[in-house]
Amino acid sequence: MRSRLFLKIYLTILGSIAILAITGIAVVSILIGANEDRGTFAEHAALIAAALPEGADPALLQTMLDRLGPASGGELAVLDVNGSMLAQFQPPIPIARRFDPVLVPLPDGRVLSIRLEPPFGPPRGNPLIPLAVVSGLVALIAWPVVRHLTRRLEKLRFSVEAWGAGDLGARAPILGSDEIAVVAESFNHAAERVETMIAANRALLANASHELRSPLARLRLGVELFETDPSPARREEIDRNLGELDELVGEILLSSQLSHAGMSEPWQRVDLLALVAEEAAQAGLAVTGISAEVLGAPRLLDRLARNLIQNALRHGLPPVEIEVGLGEAQVELAVRDHGAGVPEPDMSRVFDPFYRPGGHGEAAGGWGLGLALVRQIAEGHGGSVRVETPADGGARFVVTLPQADAGQRVKDRP
Repeated sequence: MRSRLFLKIYLTILGSIAILAITGIAVVSILIGANEDRGTFAEHAALIAAALPEGADPALLQTMLDRLGPASGGELAVLDVNGSMLAQFQPPIPIARRFDPVLVPLPDGRVLSIRLEPPFGPPRGNPLIPLAVVSGLVALIAWPVVRHLTRRLEKLRFSVEAWGAGDLGARAPILGSDEIAVVAESFNHAAERVETMIAANRALLANASHELRSPLARLRLGVELFETDPSPARREEIDRNLGELDELVGEILLSSQLSHAGMSEPWQRVDLLALVAEEAAQAGLAVTGISAEVLGAPRLLDRLARNLIQNALRHGLPPVEIEVGLGEAQVELAVRDHGAGVPEPDMSRVFDPFYRPGGHGEAAGGWGLGLALVRQIAEGHGGSVRVETPADGGARFVVTLPQADAGQRVKDRP
């Protein structure tokens, strides 16, 4: 079944050629027919008049007209001074368009009357025949070209329909380098991004469900024990589990917000050293370095610093060293602990949501969404995060952010 787009494009090409040909024939007919150049007719008639013998009798004139007539392709006649017909030639095929004749005076006082048909000769055939030939050739040439074009559009449509039906792995073939190929490439990028986002959400939901079970189970057990033994220790355990649950839910919501809405909060110039120092003071830590401004959302940058500090306190060993440095158009925030560090095989996965070292279970100590949020916030501000292993042990997490002026370009980009 041919697509309607294919037929529309194909018929549009044929119709355009037909309209152009018909218009051309009409224009030529008007210019050469109704508005014929009588000066050119007169020159043509003068040449015929010069070939007639002067003072010849009607029989000789008739003989000359019979010779000149077929070559001229027109109606010829010689009239005397009174307008009487002396000799006449009629072509075998009558002239289709009869215009006023051109009269050429002869030296002996007689007049040559000549009526020609544009373009100065008898009809050379039906003009519809070359039109039909040209249209047929155009139709044959346009068919494979238009079919190739619309077949690629059909493949793109099939890919979109398959993806819309639930096959998130469906991709459009990229053929050529024209606009259709660009559309197919854009669709593939969008489909891949949506597939990655959906897969990440599924993984987040699955991991979150698992992570929520632990504090919920401990909270349920703590409530049951508190009913039988309402001691301050039991109450403290319940509060701790509630805080852990609240923090986990907040991280899940923030991660989902960053994944879908991006950096939607208003940006402003932030002194990173002052921001980190305030957060570190709440944990009883000190910050070294120099003052440097970045452009971003203060609440998110504060969350980034808090997660790095909590990660060092929770998974590393003291002392925890925090430093803010200034590089070329960049600001670096480094948080280092002196714990066991991150194993080399796990360094590329430590920023994944709910990462667990070596893939072990609850006993291994899950890293939750803390470092995953750090990566999301850093990349959302045009920066990056990495983990290093110092020579004397421990782990050093380094966040790199553009300086305020460079960060403005990040915020303004589409």
